[in-house]
Order: sequence, then C-alpha cells, then structure tokens
Amino acid sequence: MKRKIYDAMKKWKQNSCGKTALLIDGARRVGKSYIAEAFAKNEYKSYIMIDFNRADNDVKELFEHYLNDLDTLFMYLAGYYNVKLYEHESLIIFDEVQLYPRARAAIKYLVADGRYDYIETGSLMSIRKNVQDILIPSEERHIKMYPLDFEEFLWALGNDMLMDIIRKNYESARPMGQVLHRKAMDYFRQYMIIGGMPQAVQEYTESRDFDRVDQIKRDILTLYRADIIKHAQGYEMKVESIFDAIPSQLQKHEKKFRLSSLKKDARFRDYEDALFWLDDAMIVNICYNSTAPDIGLKLNMDRMTLKCYMADTGLLISHAFDENGIVSSELYKKLLFDKLEVNKGMIVENIVAQMLTAGGHKLYFYSNSSREDTASRMEIDFLTAKSKTGSRHNISPIEVKSGKNYTLSSLHKFINKYKEQTYIPYVLHTGDRKEEGGIVYLPLYMTPLL
Repeated sequence: MKRKIYDAMKKWKQNSCGKTALLIDGARRVGKSYIAEAFAKNEYKSYIMIDFNRADNDVKELFEHYLNDLDTLFMYLAGYYNVKLYEHESLIIFDEVQLYPRARAAIKYLVADGRYDYIETGSLMSIRKNVQDILIPSEERHIKMYPLDFEEFLWALGNDMLMDIIRKNYESARPMGQVLHRKAMDYFRQYMIIGGMPQAVQEYTESRDFDRVDQIKRDILTLYRADIIKHAQGYEMKVESIFDAIPSQLQKHEKKFRLSSLKKDARFRDYEDALFWLDDAMIVNICYNSTAPDIGLKLNMDRMTLKCYMADTGLLISHAFDENGIVSSELYKKLLFDKLEVNKGMIVENIVAQMLTAGGHKLYFYSNSSREDTASRMEIDFLTAKSKTGSRHNISPIEVKSGKNYTLSSLHKFINKYKEQTYIPYVLHTGDRKEEGGIVYLPLYMTPLL
C-alpha cells in the first residue's frame, strides 16, 4: 500500500547523509516493519533486519561485547543474516527496538561510525522500563506512523483522483456539488467503518467482506490486550479498565473521560501512568481541555480534564459493538448507508480526532461548565491554532455534527465571548461546503485539509 511516510523517509535519507538514525514510532500492526523493509528493498543495495521480538541471545550479545570493535560487530551480523554489507549503500533495521533498549543506545556509536544507515521501529518508546539505564541517542530523528489517512485509504481502493478534487474545492472555497459530494461521503463512510489499519484495509479491498474485516480488527484488539498484560506491568489493571471504558465514555453527550466511572473516588494521579501508557502505545488519541483559548493552547492545558479517543475508528467500532463477539455485517451496512441512529456521534467525533492527529494537530477542546454564568457555559469539540500566530484571531473552534439537524449554541457563545481570539469557526458535517453567518461548514472528508 502506498503510504505518505515513505516520502518522509526518502527525505530523511537524502538530508541526513548518514548523520542520524530514523526512529519510526507507531502502534502495533500499523505497518512500521512493512514500510521499513519496503524502503530497504527499494532504496538500498542490501539490508539487515533485526527483529528484537524474535532475535536470539547470540544476536543481542553482539551489542554487549562488540560496541568497541565495530568491524567485528558488522562481520558477525553479516555472517549471521547472510547479507553482504556495502559502505554507504546498506541499511540496518532495528525492528521492535523497544524490546532491547541496549541496541537503541548503541545508535550513538553506530551513526558516528558512518558506514551504514539505520532505521529503528517500535512502540512504547518513552515508557520508563524501555528507557531505563540507557542514554537516549541525540542522533535519532523521530517520525510517527499512524493508521492510513483518508487519502491513503482512497489510494488503497484504487482512487487516485478524488482527494485532489476535494483539495482544489477546499482551497478555492467552493462546494463539491451534489454528485461528487455524495461520492466522497460514500468513500468517507467506508473509511470510517473499516478504519486505517493496513491488514483490515487490505482485506476490505480484496474481499469486501465485513465479517472478515471485523475478525482482523478483533485480532488486533486481542493483541493490544496481550500487550497491556505483558508490558504495562504494575498498572495493567488500570490500563485495561481505561481501555474497556473508552466506548462508553465517548457515547455520553459530554465525552470527557470520567475516572469516577472506573472506580469511586478515583484520582487522576493514580491513573496518570495508565493513560500515558495507552498514549505512548499510540492506541489512543488524548484530547486536553484548553481552559483559555488564546495564542498558546498548550500553555492553558488542563491535564486532568481530557477526552480519550481510539487512535483508529475502525477498531473503535469493533471494540464498542462486541456483544456477540463479532460485529455483524448488518451493523456495518447500517453505518455504510447512514441508517444507524445510536452511537453515530461517538464514531464521527472519533474519526475527526483521528484525522486531525494524522494531520499533525495536537488535540484540544474547550469546556466551561459554569453554573452561574450561562453565557460562559459551553463545550467546543476541538480547537486548532493557526500555524503562524499573530496578536489576534489565532484560534479556530470546531464543532462536529453527525446528523442533519443540530444546533450551534456553544459555537455562537464561543464566537461572542472570544471575538478577539477567534480565527475561522468551523462546523464539520455530513453536508457540502457552505458559509453562513461567518461560520464555515465543511464536509467531514475535508477535515484533513484544515
């Protein structure tokens, strides 16, 4: 599958000239190993891929004994993997490097040696036990890998043109028109229910069988649960309880995550490590309340008031509707034809969070539950900041609407209260692009272009 990260990897190779290693950080099953190996095959004369999930002690001990004798290290690696290495033309991949932090620490010396290029892949790269007793190499260049975005999903389905048309209409502030809008929404609903995990997308492109797609997504969720038990040692029960509660928390009108629903009198500091684990594993996208929508959203971030979205909306659907062990084809068809009434708002808001994250946005929302001042009481789904900040008009409030009938009382309150701070207010909805009363209404599939 064509992935945009490939072009970023080519830029790294061209600009780095061997002076940095590339670290690809992403959730399990998001395609890190696949893209690293595809890049190695296409861009290098030879490569060695060391999978630390399977590497035996003979390989690991090489990094213990021969970091001061790199000639011997490379000789043993080339012999063990039966690969001839060429100076400046070979790549060494450290796959699942978090499982052997010593190899990650070795990057400093390997890059300084300069003979070969290095790519690391992994998840849980910041968890305490994966960085304990090692010096994090400053020679690493980090890049995050997410599930397929909407454009990559279109490419996978063989449509290379539609996103270009969407982009042109967005840039020229024109509606798509009835025929193209309907077509784009059809594709968008498919993306929303299948999600962006490569195995699920591949199965869908080959079979169009929702039951088989759902089984793949359930396998991934089972893998995540196994990872929680194996790697979240000491607080695995808390991680699992948060993970299990995500659908029910998102189903509420106010989608803020309530720790009290997990355990009476639960305190944030008791669950902070568990939330960080899920965030670092890139299983979830966390959205924080920015208490003052001003120039710096992060400066006014309330870490204890948050929303917790699944990183992949396709996985959320399989996670949420699991009463019978598998989501039936009938439910997928209802979602596809926009006939599902319950839970739709949860799914649509989750996919917007997913697309904003893939587009490089940190996630923020605005919530004020004042009982005294009704003009201040409001809930805005997302806030984004302009890339270039000025003295005024930097923040765009975003409301997400899954149905055709809705009100915008919170958005109007926000615009009135924060006139000086507001840039462009957006409503993301199922209709075509339009502008009314200073508000820009965008179809959901234009979210990646914000």
